[in-house]
Amino acid sequence: MDRISAIRNVEDALREFEDGEADLAATERRVAAVLRTYATEFDGEDDVFRAVGDEAVDGTVVVAPSEPAARERVLAASGVGPDEDHPSDGDGEADGSDRLEFDLERV
Repeated sequence: MDRISAIRNVEDALREFEDGEADLAATERRVAAVLRTYATEFDGEDDVFRAVGDEAVDGTVVVAPSEPAARERVLAASGVGPDEDHPSDGDGEADGSDRLEFDLERV
C-alpha cells in the first residue's frame, strides 16, 4: 500500500465515523490496520522492524536503516533514551532493574 492509498483509507474510515456509520472502536481498529499494512509494505530504502519482548515496547513497529538504529527508535518511541535502555522512574538510578529486554524482527 502506498502513502496515497493509506491516506485515502484513513479518510474513508474518518468519514464513516463522522457519518455515524462506524463507532470509535471500529474506526480505531481500521486506522491501525491501515497503518500496520502501510508499515509492513513500506517501499523505502530502510527496513521495517517490530519489537518483541517487554510490554513497554512489544509490537512497536519502526522504519530504520539498520537493527541498531531500529533499537534506538523503539526506545525513543517508548520514552527511553538510547543511552539508558531502561524506563525512567525519576530516581536517576540506572541499576538495570528496569532494563527493557526485547528483540527485533524484520517485518
